[in-house]
Order: sequence, then structure tokens, then C-alpha cells
Amino acid sequence: MDRFEAMEIFTRVVEANSFTKVSESLDLPRAKVSRTIQALEEHVGVRLLNRSTRQVSVTEDGALFYERCVRILAEVTDAESSLSNKRENPSGTIRVDTSGTLARALLLPALDDFYRQYPEIDVRLGLADRNIDLIQDGVDCVIRMGTPEESSLVARHIGQARIVTCASPAYLEKFGTPATLDELSEHRAVNYISARSGKTFPFEYEVDGEIVKVTLKSVLAVNDGSVYIGAAALGHGIIQPSRFMVADLIAQGALREILTDYTSPSTPLSILYAHRRNLSSRLRAFTEWVTELAHNNPDLRIKDA
Repeated sequence: MDRFEAMEIFTRVVEANSFTKVSESLDLPRAKVSRTIQALEEHVGVRLLNRSTRQVSVTEDGALFYERCVRILAEVTDAESSLSNKRENPSGTIRVDTSGTLARALLLPALDDFYRQYPEIDVRLGLADRNIDLIQDGVDCVIRMGTPEESSLVARHIGQARIVTCASPAYLEKFGTPATLDELSEHRAVNYISARSGKTFPFEYEVDGEIVKVTLKSVLAVNDGSVYIGAAALGHGIIQPSRFMVADLIAQGALREILTDYTSPSTPLSILYAHRRNLSSRLRAFTEWVTELAHNNPDLRIKDA
């Protein structure tokens, strides 16, 4: 039995309360996870986990052992990270959760660069775009637009998304181009509904130091960013997206910026991860890469960054 591997598996099971979730997150057969815990219990001579058909819970002895294991594993990670080869050549799997729109616009076009720098890291993208439990869901980090809601996580502010108002040339030819907010209110939007809260977002503008919200009528409302942008490109209405998500369509002429005399409040972009004293080298590498990627994007760059 590899005791370090067994301790890692044991701590994951305690945190997830599930053999199945740990087997999925570590890419191990469930039977191996179960056998490893059983062998560890035989080795230390006490029962560490209570098992039932519905759940797994830690025993009193197991809770004490868990705290020791966390400290030991953290020291091992720290020792490994101190080696230059480990710092320069991180490896393993990193699981990232984000929205499909953000992945398509920001991450996917640049992934070749990431793999050139870190050929031994396997990136797995989840596109749930919802509040998740990083431990329970086996996720290393989350990339989110907007003010982070997951207060239990470390939130690293990596960008400030510029917001624009735009529509397709076909829509503007048919309905005209609004030049003021009063004119805008008479137009039709593709409205966006938050998949997490169910809230419909109004258009927002900064006027004389205050935020003015404009609600537009629509015949179409969606809760997916890619569909939101695609519907506007097809002429179904005006949208107010993050500019980096539509930069290519604007360059191609499929969408056109309007109301450029008005400024809209920008939206923060953050990467979130669990509170840990030592980040794995692969998570640290990915976090630094995404941060640099955002800082180099003119539509995400933080002022004075």
C-alpha cells in the first residue's frame, strides 16, 4: 500500500462524503478507492469511516487522522514545490468550471499556448456555470463573470470586462439605430436570464455618476450566453454583452456597436479556488496563465494593471 496515496484518497473521501465522487475526480475505479480505505484502516488499526448504502461519514478517530493527513500532505506538496523541476514542469489533471461562452471566447483560442508551456497538464473543462461545491464536485477552480457569490472560496480578481451594446446590421437596417437611451427603450432586445438566479438583466449605463437601467421589450429571452449572442447576430434584437465575447463578430461585421457615447458599468472576472495553504503546482500554473491571458486582453484589462 502506498501510504501517501492512501492518505490522499482518504482525505478526499472525508471531504466529499462519497467513494463514487472521489473515484471520478481521481480517475480511479471505485473498487480501488474502497480497497485503499480498507487497507489503510487495517494498517492504522481503527475504523476511519462509517459506511452505509446512502452516505459515508468520518468516525471520531477518522477525524483526528484526517487532520494529521491534511498537514502531512501539505508538507509533502510544499517540499515538492520547492524543487525547480517540479515548479518548471507541473503535471496532472486540472478540472475547471466556467460558462460555455467564456470558454469559447477566452480559453479555447489560447489553449495551444498553455499546452506549449505545460505539456504535462490535462485541462478538463466543465460548463455548468452554476454555484458548485469544489470539493463535492471534484473541481480545482472556477472562472466566473460578475461579483463572486461563493464566499467560502478564494476569489482572485483577474479582469474587468468592458460591456457594450450591439446589434446585427440587419436589425439596425430594419428598425433603425438608437442614438439615445430614450430611443433605445423603444427597441427590441434579446433578453438574458441568469441560469443561476432566474433574473432578467436590464441594460445599464453610467449617466452623470449614476447607473441608469433600461428595460427593453423582447420576443426572445435566453439563459445561455452563446445563444444570446447568436440570436443577436441573426437579427432578433439588441444585446449588451461583454465585449471580449463578441470581439470576433464585431470585427467580422456580424454585430455592430451602438450607443458608443454611453458607458456601461464593467463586470469583474474572477478565478475562484478552495482555501488551501499550498496550491498544487498545476493549479498555480493555470491560475497565473489565465490571469496573464485576461491582462493581455484589451477588453478585460484592469486599469493600471
